[in-house]
Amino acid sequence: MVKDIISQNAAVQAGDKELAALKQIFPQCFTAEGSFDIERFRQALPEGLSLTDETSGFNFLGKSYAHMLCNMDTTTLVRPDAEHNAKPENCNSRNVYISGDNLDALQHLVKSYSGKVKVIYIDPPYNTGTDGFVYNDKFRFTPEELAAKLGVDTDRARRILSMTRRGSASHAAWLTFMLPRLSFARDLLTPDGVIFISIDDHEQSNLKALCDEVFGETNFVGTFPWRKRTAKSDVPFGVSQDYEWILAYAKTDKFLAGIDGKERKYYETADYPDRPWRIHDMTTQKSAVERPNSYFTLVNPKNGKEYPANPKRTWCVTTDTFEDYYRRGKIVFPGDYDFLNIDQPVFRYWKADDIQKAGERYGLFAVSTMLPKDVGMSQDGTKDFDELFNAKLFGFPKPVSLIRHFIDAAVVKDKDEPTIVLDFFSGSATTAQAVMELNNADDGYNLEFILVQWQEAFKPDSEAAKAGYNTIDQIGMERIKRAAQKIKASNSLFSGDLGFKHFTLEEAPENALLKMEKFDPTSDAFPDLSAEDFGVDTVLRTWLVRDGYGLTAEAEEIDLAGYKAFYKGNHLYFILSDHSFCADSLVALMDKYNGEAFSPQNIVIFGYSFGFTHREELQKNLRTLKDGNKSLTVNIDVRY
Repeated sequence: MVKDIISQNAAVQAGDKELAALKQIFPQCFTAEGSFDIERFRQALPEGLSLTDETSGFNFLGKSYAHMLCNMDTTTLVRPDAEHNAKPENCNSRNVYISGDNLDALQHLVKSYSGKVKVIYIDPPYNTGTDGFVYNDKFRFTPEELAAKLGVDTDRARRILSMTRRGSASHAAWLTFMLPRLSFARDLLTPDGVIFISIDDHEQSNLKALCDEVFGETNFVGTFPWRKRTAKSDVPFGVSQDYEWILAYAKTDKFLAGIDGKERKYYETADYPDRPWRIHDMTTQKSAVERPNSYFTLVNPKNGKEYPANPKRTWCVTTDTFEDYYRRGKIVFPGDYDFLNIDQPVFRYWKADDIQKAGERYGLFAVSTMLPKDVGMSQDGTKDFDELFNAKLFGFPKPVSLIRHFIDAAVVKDKDEPTIVLDFFSGSATTAQAVMELNNADDGYNLEFILVQWQEAFKPDSEAAKAGYNTIDQIGMERIKRAAQKIKASNSLFSGDLGFKHFTLEEAPENALLKMEKFDPTSDAFPDLSAEDFGVDTVLRTWLVRDGYGLTAEAEEIDLAGYKAFYKGNHLYFILSDHSFCADSLVALMDKYNGEAFSPQNIVIFGYSFGFTHREELQKNLRTLKDGNKSLTVNIDVRY
């Protein structure tokens, strides 16, 4: 558990995650010693596709450190809010609210929700100098340790550590803060998923460059200007900063193409009338003499295949405009879609009468980046919040209508399949209200939210503190409850999910860590430490998330002749002390396996609850059971 993760983190180096991905896809490019062979990699690529180092790069102090954080695991535990979660409106809810650091939360979430989140919206700190952003983290490396991990000299390691410890608000500190969070966000997105990020001018250019690296330049959907206020006159240089920006990036081109697993079947019929986009010849009647800049060989960025221009009918694009058109998904190559029978690159375009339909069904790539006026401004976001609380307790939340617009445009309606929307800078919980309102307004939606908010304390003299709220997450959870009451009052027939499960991320107590270090796993002596020191429900939920079952699935209690175990899917959890685990318990376990509908392949043991002899006896009996059933595979996983 915690001790195991601490040991794993100690061995982490920047790039481990990327090398693991390469090894999975290109195992032939690694030597027997485990080194990556770039020449073998070149040979494994499609013929004609070249590698280049002709790039200016995007570097900042802390970048290698941020990449290292992408490879580290969280040592926090997931504590359920038992009283809240047991309430009738919450006990069966699939919505989730997490109180805690969002990096820790993302590290937990990727274990259960990787590739399952359709839409992410975040409103991170803008690093304006007045918004309170400073970078601090909990890791305590020496300069020598960090230099070895990152492969840098100790002087650079000291500079990085100074930035991460002194509360820096530099551009580099902000980028170091954002990089691992965006990396985990990308892992969480479905193949046709999309992330929307609000930002202002202070870090907009840096965020764009960072997202190009994390998500890929070709997955850039667009930048949406959002007018947050009307013009002010008393501003420096007479220029009023009335706009913020929402950057949108797709996980893959499945979003840009407007196709996901549920819609693809429609495209297999060539005459499907609701196809939101059309194709068009990509050549002109102009010759190479008339349009020399359009007389060139088009190269498919995906596979390197070349398409020479016709000297009598040159391309509609030029060498300068091709990249922009391709990046925006306006060029389709042969082989991109199996329903298209083409042998040359073509234009993709949307007819005017298809725009609304395309936006509703397939997403924002089909509509203008100019947002409609009804998405509201900052004053509307403040009004949304104040109407629920009858007080001004939170500054400048985004309008519910703005978040609704992006979710509504990006999601394919499917009542049968739940769609997860994530916000890990959730603030006042605007995103949760937007999700619930969409579910209420349109029967075609089945949206679920996951929100994460750090327990940032309000200043003692703030209106929120005076009203009895200590931290921002308390405000967020209260807003969800009040928004739910408002929806129920306006539509008494609504039967959708208006509750949420609440979890708090907590570090293991310091005294527990000391006891862990002293524990000898080869001894039958019990440490002065048990599951109750952490909370049995906390250990179980942390493991359920780790093993892919998520935050809302529940384990079944299994009685083994007086010993209580927990069963879910392929896992059987032994968390409680083995004092009540006896010979009859083993017999009961064997009987379970020999019966029907019980075949967990993994028995997970809380290492501090079972002595060495009991673990050995359990393994021996499982080997005997396996000998009698050759198809049975049972692994014992002891976690510390």
